[in-house]
Amino acid sequence: MLKPADPGPKEERPIGELVHELIEEGRSYARAEFDLAKAIAAAKARALALPAALFGVAFICALAAVTALAVGIVLALARVLGPLLGGLAGLLIFAAVAGGFGWYGAQRLKRDL
Repeated sequence: MLKPADPGPKEERPIGELVHELIEEGRSYARAEFDLAKAIAAAKARALALPAALFGVAFICALAAVTALAVGIVLALARVLGPLLGGLAGLLIFAAVAGGFGWYGAQRLKRDL
């Protein structure tokens, strides 16, 4: 004997219960996505910690090198011009260099934006 195609009406769950289950599953999915994003960000932060520290040390060494250069230039100018004028000439030289870099950076910023 053949089985009927439709065994009869199944018990249907109330719509409120289905909506509640859907909301709970959505929350669970959102929490899982958030935890995944947090884990990825933490892994990237750990991976970037050492290179960032090395760049910081390199920046400090570059500042020391520029300071040594500035002191050397001022001392060389002080022999020729005297201490006060040598310091003033060094100030003007490095202020002009800083102004040039600042101007160039501002021009690039205007161009790129």
